[in-house]
Amino acid sequence: MTLLSFEFSNPFSSKNIDPGLSLALMTLFSIGLVMVASSSMDFAGATYDDPWRMLKKQSIFLLMGVTGGFLIACVPLIVWEKSSGLLLCLALAFLVVVLIPGIGKSVNGSRRWLSLGLFAMQASELAKFCILLFFASYLSRRNEQVRTRWPAFFIMIGIVALIVLLLLLEPDFGSAVVITFTLGAMMFVAGVPVLRFLVLASLTGVGFAAMAVLSPYRWERLIAFMDPWSRQFDSGYQLVQSLIAFGRGEWFGLGLGNSLQKLFFLPEAHTDFIFSIIAEEFGFVGAIALISLFVYFIVKIMLLANRAREKGHLFTTFLCWGVAVMFASQAFINMGVASGLLPTKGLTLPFISYGGSSLIICCALTALVFRAHWELRDE
Repeated sequence: MTLLSFEFSNPFSSKNIDPGLSLALMTLFSIGLVMVASSSMDFAGATYDDPWRMLKKQSIFLLMGVTGGFLIACVPLIVWEKSSGLLLCLALAFLVVVLIPGIGKSVNGSRRWLSLGLFAMQASELAKFCILLFFASYLSRRNEQVRTRWPAFFIMIGIVALIVLLLLLEPDFGSAVVITFTLGAMMFVAGVPVLRFLVLASLTGVGFAAMAVLSPYRWERLIAFMDPWSRQFDSGYQLVQSLIAFGRGEWFGLGLGNSLQKLFFLPEAHTDFIFSIIAEEFGFVGAIALISLFVYFIVKIMLLANRAREKGHLFTTFLCWGVAVMFASQAFINMGVASGLLPTKGLTLPFISYGGSSLIICCALTALVFRAHWELRDE
């Protein structure tokens, strides 16, 4: 198969897809649309005089994501592997361009978005897709060197450090954590010696801790996280309102659409804190059901990665592991923040939260997984 050979048969036909994986994905899509509608109607009605505005936009984003995912799934994985160097350059270009005044769009003090006309795309989300493919390719091509030689290992560390630096300049601490953790997990799966891995993990942990302590607003977030009720009308307000939503939900929730915290009490109810609204409307049982769905979805991707490893396809193995870990880490951080387990981060819940950037990239990453399943099945 050459670099320019494409397979245009339908990758989403019934014989080419994993039924369990596709059912889980469709369920996540459905829950996302329903909860975006439920959590945003009052906000959209008061702000835009159209209670269905967020649902309409999210539906368009979903259509764009599915269409883009279909096109991505039509491209053989060998093409993505051969294009990894270009993808890394694109990722770095996205992260640099967004920092340029007049090009990058600033919201709430963070310069993270690139205006694409109809909507703004978050640069870090675009970078996630490209970086994941590059590292999967790098680890598969230089697997022996990465495991046995320091120079190949340090090249990866240098690239990760540059990416994290650019993300922190936006600033986007949450995405920096997710990308670092994902790439670290991919290195571990690739067989990087435990000593090197522990050194890397220690340095990363110390670096992130130092940034949290030395940055005034991050330190304030940590203080609010430790005791939100002491700052319930200040920096701890969002977490307090989120915890109230969890408490009101009890075991079985108040019912779909009956949340009170979304009535301008809980900020970002349809984006970063949508899990709180789910817990309020469907209770502990509903929250556990959603977590179980994510676990099932992620485990299916990990099993696919193991199949690829058994057949000797290192690129597919590292790619699927990276996608699974990225979804898992972002979902864990989002749910942890909403429930008070972790300090506040600006991360969306994959497939569920309102937002075009996150939804489109999630669809793109999942399309790579479908393509991997297709190629392994054909083999």
